[in-house]
Amino acid sequence: MSTHRYFLIAPSLARLIQKERGGERVQEGYFPDQPQRSAFVQVEETRGSLILEAIEGEAPDEQASVPLAHARALLAVSDGQVEYVRARLSIGSHEIQALHFVRPGALDLVAIAGTLEEGRDLPALPWFGPEVSNEPGYQRRRLALDGAPDRQEVALTNAALNGLLDLLEDRFTTWPVQGKAGEPDVPVADISLALAAPVRAPDAEPDEEIDDLGIEDAVIRELARALQPRRGG
Repeated sequence: MSTHRYFLIAPSLARLIQKERGGERVQEGYFPDQPQRSAFVQVEETRGSLILEAIEGEAPDEQASVPLAHARALLAVSDGQVEYVRARLSIGSHEIQALHFVRPGALDLVAIAGTLEEGRDLPALPWFGPEVSNEPGYQRRRLALDGAPDRQEVALTNAALNGLLDLLEDRFTTWPVQGKAGEPDVPVADISLALAAPVRAPDAEPDEEIDDLGIEDAVIRELARALQPRRGG
């Protein structure tokens, strides 16, 4: 049985993660619940899987690879589907997955494995929003079969933006300790508008090749930094 913990995140931060790290498209089709186990088919970009997961208890999930064409056929006859883009981040040995849902509705979640450090759950990072691990409506199965819950607004703060930028710049080798002094939790402008705005690249010398992707990444970082309040001297 999956032991991931789930948190809401601000859509602007989800867009920034995808800009920086890319992502893979995932489609899942779910079938009606059975007394002990539930089943769903997963179609990733280059492979298909049929997955049996325990509804209760500690039984592990069972996963079998199936031909991609068969997986797509199963997806078409499933009772409900979800579709999302999954981006992966990591701190040391801990993986973080940012999930941007496009079906059945817009939703942004971040998932971490329910692992322990020093006998305790990993603390939420500053850019995580409210935890929804125990809310059934945010489980992928329930999203597929029941539809997306009412959207909750997640505030974008200076601490959240700085925390994510630090992670994207690979400044962490271990999971940050909760309770350390950091940036004040001051709301900042929504960076989604800035990311959507066209930005003119600097003029290049006639014989100089321009790496468009590199320029875009640099512009995103500068926009994010520029939106933060200036610190006093």
